[in-house]
Amino acid sequence: MCNYSDFRGFTLIELLIAMSILTIMLAVGVPSLSQFTLSSRLNSYSNALMQHLSLARSEAIKRNTRVAICKSSDNTTCASSGDWSQGWIVFVDSDNNANAGSAEPIITTMPPLAVGYSFSGNSNVSNYISFDEQGIPKLTSGGFQSGTITLCPAKPAPSGIGRDIILSSSGRSRIAKIDGCL
Repeated sequence: MCNYSDFRGFTLIELLIAMSILTIMLAVGVPSLSQFTLSSRLNSYSNALMQHLSLARSEAIKRNTRVAICKSSDNTTCASSGDWSQGWIVFVDSDNNANAGSAEPIITTMPPLAVGYSFSGNSNVSNYISFDEQGIPKLTSGGFQSGTITLCPAKPAPSGIGRDIILSSSGRSRIAKIDGCL
């Protein structure tokens, strides 16, 4: 004799309710996950530049000579066009021209950022940042160098998701979240 109370399963209504709850949870969770991923990548890129700025500054002090960081598309020479998203190099700038020569050792490099990210600096830091033997950022002309490099994700970007790397004239740098990425 078959006892129907021994069979366990789901009714159609229970299954539809469970699917509805799962759909709502995914609708809420997936956008949050993509924003988290985007924010993590922005943090990674901005922290990489901060680490390389700190390295360039400490190497300038340690070596008692000028060390520069410049944007570079080939990881061997400085680029005069494009933005920082093409990558950059940190090198000993013994001739103080903010351009990596063949006799000037490259300390480290950064490969290009993912496609779609923009990483551009204002006029003082659009091509290079150079630290003298005291760790002070200076232009090749000898003037103090300070400025902001702005990192924005690929379009369309949610508001409040960009980063500014701000270099002070003392050589210290910091990261600030911005709303300016359009």
